[in-house]
Amino acid sequence: MHDIRSIRDNPAAFDAGMARRGVEPLSSRILELDQERRACQTQAQELQARRNEASKLIGAYKKDGKDAQPLLDEVAAIKEKMPQLEEREKELGAELDRILASYPNIPAPEVPDGKDEHDNVEIRRIGTPTPIANAKQHFELGEALGLMSFDLAAKLSGARFTVLRGALARLERALGDFMLDIHTTEYGYEEVSPPLLVKDDAAFGTGQLPKFTEDLFQTTNGFWLIPTAEVPLTNLVNDAILDAEELPLRLTARTPCFRSEAGSAGRDTRGMIRQHQFYKVEMVSITRPDQSAAEHERMTDAAETVLKRLGLPFRTVTLCSGDMGFTAQKTYDIEVWLPGQGAYREISSCSNCGDFQARRMKARFRAKGEKSTQFVHTLNGSGTAVGRCLIAVLENYQQADGSILIPEALRPYMGGLERITANG
Repeated sequence: MHDIRSIRDNPAAFDAGMARRGVEPLSSRILELDQERRACQTQAQELQARRNEASKLIGAYKKDGKDAQPLLDEVAAIKEKMPQLEEREKELGAELDRILASYPNIPAPEVPDGKDEHDNVEIRRIGTPTPIANAKQHFELGEALGLMSFDLAAKLSGARFTVLRGALARLERALGDFMLDIHTTEYGYEEVSPPLLVKDDAAFGTGQLPKFTEDLFQTTNGFWLIPTAEVPLTNLVNDAILDAEELPLRLTARTPCFRSEAGSAGRDTRGMIRQHQFYKVEMVSITRPDQSAAEHERMTDAAETVLKRLGLPFRTVTLCSGDMGFTAQKTYDIEVWLPGQGAYREISSCSNCGDFQARRMKARFRAKGEKSTQFVHTLNGSGTAVGRCLIAVLENYQQADGSILIPEALRPYMGGLERITANG
């Protein structure tokens, strides 16, 4: 959500920010609506003041025996006019809010300009991919092991679902536990077990509604299935005033996530890359404005640590202005190497949203001794997508005989198991 006062003060800066996003500037329309709404407010206040004044005069006129009818007529006209002004003000306010809620966050100054993923900027590359002769993709490996089935999932639920069994199901669980242990014991995140169903206000607060309705699943009684734990975790501070001393607040959760994958027809149709249901470990930070840039780097480091400990090659890129998510002002994507595809694929996205979500949620903080409040800054990041991490382990640790070597860091979570074999 954008600050209307900032747009009033510098409409050119707002339009320039939207242009970097590839969005048509609309400050003139926004200010036109704002001016009319404020004019309605001013007129209503003036009429109310006149009504109060006339009402007092009516009493005085009657007491002195003067003709009060003109004043009575004036008050009656004001009574008729006031509801019309109030209704118009509500209409203008709703339209203004609708427009402001539909515009994405403004990119930070250091974010590179660009249209899509081809304009993203690589900032580091960690690890060297190990050459694997005739590398197979994860679905080939999983099906050959007899522990991954898309056919069984299709019988139950249709396309874009997977059934994992035995050692692969345990590997999925182990990865989630491994990630949570790193984030909670080494980076100070508090583990949370949040609801998986949320109300409209929560989905609006983090920016899923109203723009991305088609990407969500909704129950018949109006709840939304979370597309990521970012939604419930960030909304824990919805409509709250925090003490500055409490910040930064760091939260993490491993949850199922549900996405309709609207608009992804024909993309990653085989395997587990793009699913309707998947597990993800999410990190959320709530900070003061002066903390958020450093917190963004810290959060990204936490996600990278997971991949480093697993020995998975990856690269980190800064997303360009045209490739960032709706609520982000700056985003780092971490892309893991997949030998079966011969490509780097996204496994984590860490974003600083500034005060964009906080304005939608009315999430604020107050410094000690201060009466006024400020909006917090919110950040979120995958730490990481569990299913994609499982894919990366399968492909990077595949052996010539079709078995999968377990990374040493994961073996304690797998009961000491060193290798996954057929039907293991």
